[in-house]
Amino acid sequence: MKHLTLVFTLLLSVLICHAEEVKKIGVTERLDEYVPKDIQLVNIDGDTVLLSSIVKDKPTVLNFVYYRCPGVCTPLMDGITEVVNLSDMTLGSDYQIVTVSFDYNEGHELAKKKRNNYSMVVEKEGFEDGWLFFTSDSANVSRLTQATGFTYKRTGNDFIHTAGLILLSPDGKITRYLNGTYFLPFELKLAVIESSKGIPGPTVNRILQFCYSYDPVGQAYVLNITKVAGILILVIAGLVLFVLTVKPKKAKI
Repeated sequence: MKHLTLVFTLLLSVLICHAEEVKKIGVTERLDEYVPKDIQLVNIDGDTVLLSSIVKDKPTVLNFVYYRCPGVCTPLMDGITEVVNLSDMTLGSDYQIVTVSFDYNEGHELAKKKRNNYSMVVEKEGFEDGWLFFTSDSANVSRLTQATGFTYKRTGNDFIHTAGLILLSPDGKITRYLNGTYFLPFELKLAVIESSKGIPGPTVNRILQFCYSYDPVGQAYVLNITKVAGILILVIAGLVLFVLTVKPKKAKI
């Protein structure tokens, strides 16, 4: 009994430590919360603008990247481009996209270069005013990423981070998270419609995210065997401990 309890405790401690490490990279949903509108961003012309002057009038699809990213940022941006081209919504009218670099070392020139690259592959009208690219300083980047629950980790000159979209209502309320790099047109449209009404929607795959971890090398979410196996062992160990604890002792003859 004592050995089983010890194993149960050690395994629980390992899983808690692993969970804390995972929290450092990923997204913590902050549905129904508002992003600070006094956050300052720098547009492609080098002008400083307030978030309040950007997030207004229409739903905003916010995404974080860094423009030098050699990994998942490009698939994310390509995924956005594809869903924009396939969508029957009008970019710049029904909704807007705001891309912000979370690398405060990147300047507005790099943002402008990235914007020009994607202006050549977006087939829908409205790109000019509908997909906006920004950079910012460390303080404002930190405030915006913390407000939206986006966490990442620097490794040398690059970063380990996840990919996805964050929907903001016209008044700056967080209404939906769309994770990954591929998005279906109806999925985006539903998120935009709900966002326009300020209706928050829970992410369907939050449970899946617990069982899956992001692989920055493969640029995909993969099943976390260690975590799933650990949970199963905990459940089994808990049941065994429960049975042994409550099982009535045989009366002595």
